[in-house]
Amino acid sequence: MSSSTSSHELDSAHREKAIVDVNYDIEYVNDGNAVRSSAFTHGESVFAKLQRFAGKFGMEQRGIERVPNDERTDSSLVQVGTLWFAANMVVSSFAIGALALPVFSLGFVDAALTIIFINLLGILPVCFFSTFGPKFGLRQMVLSRFYFGYYGVKLVAFFNVLACIGWASVNVIVGAQFFHAVNQDVPGWAGILVISIATLIICTFGYRIVHVYEKWAWIPIFIIFMIVLGTFAHSGDFDSLLPLNSGPAEAGGVLSFAASVFGFATGWTSFAADYTVYQPVTRSRKTIFTWTFLGLFVSLCFTELLGAAVATAMANNQAYSDSYNDAHIGGLLAQVLVPRYGRFGEFCIVLLGLSIIGNNCPNLYSVALSLQLLSEKTSRVPRFVWTFVCTAVYLAIAIPGYDNFESTLESFMLIIGYWLAIYEGISLTEHFVFRRNSLARYAPETYCEPTRLPPGFAAVGAFCLGIAGAVLGMSQQWYTGPVGKLCGAAFGGDVGFELAFGFAAVSYLGFRAAEKAAFKR
Repeated sequence: MSSSTSSHELDSAHREKAIVDVNYDIEYVNDGNAVRSSAFTHGESVFAKLQRFAGKFGMEQRGIERVPNDERTDSSLVQVGTLWFAANMVVSSFAIGALALPVFSLGFVDAALTIIFINLLGILPVCFFSTFGPKFGLRQMVLSRFYFGYYGVKLVAFFNVLACIGWASVNVIVGAQFFHAVNQDVPGWAGILVISIATLIICTFGYRIVHVYEKWAWIPIFIIFMIVLGTFAHSGDFDSLLPLNSGPAEAGGVLSFAASVFGFATGWTSFAADYTVYQPVTRSRKTIFTWTFLGLFVSLCFTELLGAAVATAMANNQAYSDSYNDAHIGGLLAQVLVPRYGRFGEFCIVLLGLSIIGNNCPNLYSVALSLQLLSEKTSRVPRFVWTFVCTAVYLAIAIPGYDNFESTLESFMLIIGYWLAIYEGISLTEHFVFRRNSLARYAPETYCEPTRLPPGFAAVGAFCLGIAGAVLGMSQQWYTGPVGKLCGAAFGGDVGFELAFGFAAVSYLGFRAAEKAAFKR
């Protein structure tokens, strides 16, 4: 095992390598360099003492180390789907759909078509990479070493850390606004603390408890959304709103709305394998793909279509417009529930605010793994310790941001989101072109051996060109790229994701071919 893994100061006698090849029908993958659970508590180092302490309370002790074949014992397929279903059965995804009318000037029909087809496209990478967890026993960012190299992946992990902490901050602010909408005497910081502490408790215990929570958390939220659907449908306030614009204005609106939908859907790609890594090695890739697809597609389309539908009421009902202007998404939902149901409606609004916990759990759990990947020193810190640290960091951002710079923070996060298209352009090109869509062309036992992984120069170079593509194509409030200006009317249209993916994928083809010729790996 490499020096990076030995940073955990695990005794060599406890770093057991499985030497038996595992049959995947026609493909064979060695199970070497996996670390057994018993190794984490061996010795008298600070790391081992912390792990023994965590073990007393049932916390997950494993971080970025590979899971041995015989310890991949999560037999529940349902949990693969319910994790993603619960993570997206939340007000954050409802809010994405509700942006269609007030921000992008889209009617329900064009918004609905965009939601369905763009979500279908955005979730495919998440479903695909989820299938690698059971086969290799590697976390998503560790798997990325086979695309970006041992050192190049640190760049990707850094962007993932920014994305996780940033979106966690934005999400808890949104959740706190729901509490404040019900009772204006509740300060923003109090709501932020409630959501953050609940998320911290769940994620500290790790993989198993995250899955257990998400398995059930979606049920009350789904019931409330069904109440919203039924109440709004009978209110007569829905307006199908055929496309409100035509020509360049309509094209620009659809492209920019599609960028928001795609960014939210594909945002889970950098976590994908983290939540299937304990599934049995014999688990069918098609089964994992299907459950992940259903969990993502159904929840995203349902909540975003509902958001787009409720937002149409703002076209002809001033009460909805006023509620949205006063309290954003919380006000919009309150306008549906509170006048009709009173105190019960307020209770539903509070529960919807708490749905943010389900959305933030994957952020907080996976950010700790990315931090471990950054350096040898950060890998010495147990996963659950990083969970505490990251909670403190995003609290320090969210509490002052509640009143001062929420919109600025959200704009920054939208910019950060372009990195996912670059990541996908590079990793998918590596897999389908250079590894010819074959697991047999991976050697997962080399995940911790820098000299046996790609050097990473090609990936980093392509990443930089992908950024250039994003800058050319983006269309944000404060900046529109030269290509973005050509894709719409006055405000252009956002094609940053498309250009970022294209620039990264095409440039990687050339860079990687040259890199392989020079380094033979």
